[in-house]
Amino acid sequence: MSADDEIPQLVEGNAADDVFEGAIGQPQFHRLVSHDRQLTRFRILAIFGLAPSTRSLPPVLAWCSHAGIDLGTTYSCVGVWQNDRVEIIANDQGNRTTPSYVAFTESERLIGDSAKNQAAMNPKQTVFDAKRLIGRRFDDAEVKKDMTHWPFTVIDKDGSPFIEVNYLGETKSFSPAEISAMVLAKLKETAEAKIGKEVKKAVITVPAYFNDSQRLSTKDAGTIAGLDVLRIINEPTAAAIAYGLGEATEKSKKEKTVLIFDLGGGTFDVSLLSITGGVFAVKATAGDTHLGGEDFDNTLLEHFKKEFERKTKLDISGDARALRRLRSACERAKRTLSSVTQTTVEVDSLFQGQDFSASISRARFEEINAATFRSTLDPVERVLKDAKIDKSKVDDIVLVGGSTRIPKIQSLVSEFFGGRQLNKSINPDEAVAYGAAVQAAVLTGQTSEKTADLLLLDVAPLSLGVAMQGDVFGVVVPRNTPIPCNKSRTFTTVEDNQTTVTFPVYEGERVTCKENRLLGEFELSGITPQPRGQAELVCTFEIDANGLLKVSALDRTSGRRANITISNSVGRLSSAEIDQMIKDAEQYKQADKDFTAKHEARQELESYVASVEATLQSPEASKIKRQNRSALEAELSKALERLEIEDSSADELRRANLHLKRGMQKALASGGRS
Repeated sequence: MSADDEIPQLVEGNAADDVFEGAIGQPQFHRLVSHDRQLTRFRILAIFGLAPSTRSLPPVLAWCSHAGIDLGTTYSCVGVWQNDRVEIIANDQGNRTTPSYVAFTESERLIGDSAKNQAAMNPKQTVFDAKRLIGRRFDDAEVKKDMTHWPFTVIDKDGSPFIEVNYLGETKSFSPAEISAMVLAKLKETAEAKIGKEVKKAVITVPAYFNDSQRLSTKDAGTIAGLDVLRIINEPTAAAIAYGLGEATEKSKKEKTVLIFDLGGGTFDVSLLSITGGVFAVKATAGDTHLGGEDFDNTLLEHFKKEFERKTKLDISGDARALRRLRSACERAKRTLSSVTQTTVEVDSLFQGQDFSASISRARFEEINAATFRSTLDPVERVLKDAKIDKSKVDDIVLVGGSTRIPKIQSLVSEFFGGRQLNKSINPDEAVAYGAAVQAAVLTGQTSEKTADLLLLDVAPLSLGVAMQGDVFGVVVPRNTPIPCNKSRTFTTVEDNQTTVTFPVYEGERVTCKENRLLGEFELSGITPQPRGQAELVCTFEIDANGLLKVSALDRTSGRRANITISNSVGRLSSAEIDQMIKDAEQYKQADKDFTAKHEARQELESYVASVEATLQSPEASKIKRQNRSALEAELSKALERLEIEDSSADELRRANLHLKRGMQKALASGGRS
């Protein structure tokens, strides 16, 4: 095999060279008339497979470590490929998933379990749900709705949502990407502590239905966390890898049609795949980036808020601490109802000294969430329709995500498929990180016999195109197009001698552009003046393996080009902002280390002070010479003064401890003891 054969290649197909008889603009946009020309079509030879072996890679890749990270709305998970298998890594609390929580106080920053555990005491400074903000605009309807449930403050910063907190005595604002980066950094440290190496590169997963801005912002979060993001991959596709590798040691050569039903804490995806041997081809995907277990928690919270008000005539809506405590109780009740048919929600002294206790049955829980539960079947129907596959032809229905443990969800999906048994063979909390770790291994050449022939063919979840005259959405890349891809359409002018055209780029499934999402726009100028309908303006959409988009336009007559990498939309961070956030992240990391060192030094000094005080009060103290005792008491007094100063540094505390130990040693030596 030649060196060229070892590297993943893209192969260009034949181009149909039809010309569009339409136009774009007015005068910016003109009506488009298309012959649906596809300038180039690329087929994927390798996204997953055909990676170079470790031997052919630069030396650094042979030893540095890589991770797969499932960055979840409520919980996150990290895995690494080691000893020919994936290892999901437990955090410092022994948990294999880490809460996606970050808390700020006057003196420290907490991430993960420690942040969530203190949320009830510090609700306004404890941030969660960053994934529901990332890549969105402040005026997004979903953001506005979520803000009614969040105890922390979200502010508008140039059209983007930022979280405002008090940290280290200052008011600071963080982007959702920065908060996500803090969680990613925690997972990075978790992996490094286990494997004893620095984790430099990672594959990070996102919901299949994440749009371009959300994907870019997630990649930014990885960069801020100090990671080289090898690839952004879709969560259900990553889960399919876990399913495929776990099915059997010998991969079946028979084609299987598999539906991945992924319902997590905050997002929902459904993907239909064809699996043959080690080839995973996504046929269609659908979902809701704002549906998950937290929405079920919210309905329970509203239910019990009303119940408390009915019983006590008190409204807790304005009390962040009471809401946090009740929300935690609702989350526990939801989990409990997956295994029992009735449970009790109890919160002592919930509000104004009033205790709260109420029971809820599984049937009642299902009733108040009935509409939301039923809505999970809509994306299932959509992927089957898009893939043109009858539900009877689906070989396996695989459940992923913690919310699929809810019995009603399972029964609805089973009934939809005619009472079929659902596949629960993979861990719903860890499957996505597992698949991401495999992807990271393959992309860096750390393959084995199990993964050597693994090939993943994914799709674009949303249609992409440009605005035509009359606000009509002209699709260039239809949804569920295999990626990476390169597709083109040709536009023309409708005004004589038109020399400039602006291309507004949209994504979505609606006929009119105003119903879809504007990603950005760019201008092609210097068009050769011609009668209307004569110019040929080729607009090309390129989507890479991360699902990220670049759009360009070419005037065939003049050869003038213009392009845009979709990175300037609201919610997207600039390079300068990312660089600053990387510096800030290092400072916060150092601040965390300083706080830990200071805390440990304070504890050591307090412990030794107690030991010295006990010695001075013991009968043996009479053996110490008066002069040395006075010197020891002076050092003890200095140590106590140092402990009373709140902002004493770790070095100052250590010096006080050292001086006290020397005084103690001298005093003991004077009494004739070693």
